[in-house]
Amino acid sequence: MDEALAAKQIEELRSGTISELLVKKEDFPIFRAVLVKQPDFKRFRGIAQRGGHVVYHYMETPRS
Repeated sequence: MDEALAAKQIEELRSGTISELLVKKEDFPIFRAVLVKQPDFKRFRGIAQRGGHVVYHYMETPRS
């Protein structure tokens, strides 16, 4: 995964094109670097999975 693909997937999640996004352990550092730069960063919820993967969802209300 590169930064362009991460940004595209973030936009798809934000727009509702996809309801969840699985980020593999090896792609996490690049994905997170792009994600934290988003103005609505607090609306993304990541749930850690077994094996180091993370499933992200976009929430209507930001987390605190």
